[in-house]
Amino acid sequence: MVLNHARFADVVVLAPTGRIDHATSEGVREALAPFLARCAPDGDRVVLDLGGVEYISSAGLRVLMLAAKQARAQQGFFAVAGAQPLVLEILEISKFTLVLRTLPSVRDAVAAASPAGLAAFDRG
Repeated sequence: MVLNHARFADVVVLAPTGRIDHATSEGVREALAPFLARCAPDGDRVVLDLGGVEYISSAGLRVLMLAAKQARAQQGFFAVAGAQPLVLEILEISKFTLVLRTLPSVRDAVAAASPAGLAAFDRG
């Protein structure tokens, strides 16, 4: 799966589209990998914009959990943002909102990640 991405200073916003399920989750994991490798205090902050995701399965949730775990181990910033109502409901029911930093909008996530990122986002 291709992740559209945009950079706002030290924040990278990644935007998958469609479904993150058994058929696509491995592609999402592979596409996230190079961005997560740079997710550290002196590196990039990563925001996953779920606004274009219409459904996420347990396989997709696993990808998000592993991404959050890797970012935490590297002391980096990883958040999901802008989830559509169905995806947000899945995150809430599965209690992933307790494991993942989940914010209502991409702007909120960029603001939580970095003041420089927010300034670039607002200019952008």
